[in-house]
Amino acid sequence: MIWTLILLTLTVLWIILGTTKFKLHPFFVLLWAAIGLGLLAQIPGKDLIPLIAKGFGKTFENIGLLIVFGTLIGIYLEQSGATQSIARSLLKILSRLPVPYAVSAIGYIVAIPVFCDSAFVILSALNKTLAQESKTPRLALTIALSTGLFAPHVLVPPTPGPLAAAAQLELQNLGLLIVLGGLVALILVVVGALYAQYLAKKIKAMPEFDAANTTRNITAKHGQKPSISSGENHDSASNEESIDLELGHAQGLPGLFHALSPIFVPIVLMALGSILKFTGLNLGVFENIMLMLSSPEAALLIGLLLAMSLKIAKPRNQSKDKLIEQGLKIAAPILLITAMGGALGSVIKELPLTQYLSAFDGLEHFGLILPFGIAALLKTAQGSSTVAIITTASIIFPILSQLGLSSELDKVWVIIAIGTGSMTVSHANDSYFWIVSQMGEIDVKTAYRHHTFATLLQGVTGLFVVLGLKWLTSILT
Repeated sequence: MIWTLILLTLTVLWIILGTTKFKLHPFFVLLWAAIGLGLLAQIPGKDLIPLIAKGFGKTFENIGLLIVFGTLIGIYLEQSGATQSIARSLLKILSRLPVPYAVSAIGYIVAIPVFCDSAFVILSALNKTLAQESKTPRLALTIALSTGLFAPHVLVPPTPGPLAAAAQLELQNLGLLIVLGGLVALILVVVGALYAQYLAKKIKAMPEFDAANTTRNITAKHGQKPSISSGENHDSASNEESIDLELGHAQGLPGLFHALSPIFVPIVLMALGSILKFTGLNLGVFENIMLMLSSPEAALLIGLLLAMSLKIAKPRNQSKDKLIEQGLKIAAPILLITAMGGALGSVIKELPLTQYLSAFDGLEHFGLILPFGIAALLKTAQGSSTVAIITTASIIFPILSQLGLSSELDKVWVIIAIGTGSMTVSHANDSYFWIVSQMGEIDVKTAYRHHTFATLLQGVTGLFVVLGLKWLTSILT
């Protein structure tokens, strides 16, 4: 047992050092982690590579199309101006709310299909204008936007983190994860908005933004000047295509219903599928059609077709084929990282964790705190939420029964606990931290004081929320 725990500890340390100190691509860090763990665990060499390949392929099979479709939906929403349409329309609808709450609501909606770092870049110009027009301190709106985008990013599919965790934990009901993950994310977005509103009342003027000092800090931390680019930079999946920042072309923006349809139609379809399975109604041919359309792959494909129907503004000079090519470039590294996380998980499953821990009577008392704590440790140490989620899910899966968390609903709570842990905390080793500080024009000290603190507040609150919801559902069921 001690040797097994030592092997897991060494694996985690390698993942942290490989991604931070040695700055290796997470794909290779996870690959060498899987090979090294397998060899040290004395898995026969003739079985090790097929085992890794099987884990890689199984994860790719489970979530490959979901990540591709989700990424392409995000690209079309960006390039068609749909995200701007959603933001402007929500500002009008929520005009009676304090501005930080409206900005947080925009972040919550936009982050479901669009990666949080890309979305922050897209919406930062609108945020700046809104701060000037409403005479709200921009720092408050920056925190409202950053926290509003962050929570859905780690909790609501089709973003890669929760998708990968669902695949690792062999969750069958993705619709249930979307609903409950969306609920917890909404609560955490409100927490971020409350903190942003507190800042709006407290802060009279923003500290002077020192762009040169920020750049020096980024260079010192990462060894190079950052490039703000589309894709999941926040979670270490780099993309060489720079985001088109020509956001001033308000004419020709799609209507709100059309802009939201690629997001909400797939969610509604998957929710209907979950309801049909839960009720057990026999509706004949209609039921078969609905179950087919409500499968995650079919639902997201329908969302993609709706996104492709959005008109691309001429100033962006992007053809439909170019957008598909750009989306595939973004999706490829994400797919590789998540699938290699699955490969590592297949090796971890071969460790005799279950038989050792079955003799430990008190493990169930840790419950959701254990996955939360592991994810928080990994996030804080190496910066990537997706890597933290994938690694934690791989470690937790073999001991789910010992934790007393083996049902479908329990798996959903575990994924949400891992997601909230992966928010805790965003600081200098996280590229999202630098995007927020640069695009929000706040200095590093202020970013630590408010953005980092806000993610800590969201993460810890998330743990108590998921513990409370699990307790409530256990009473009701």
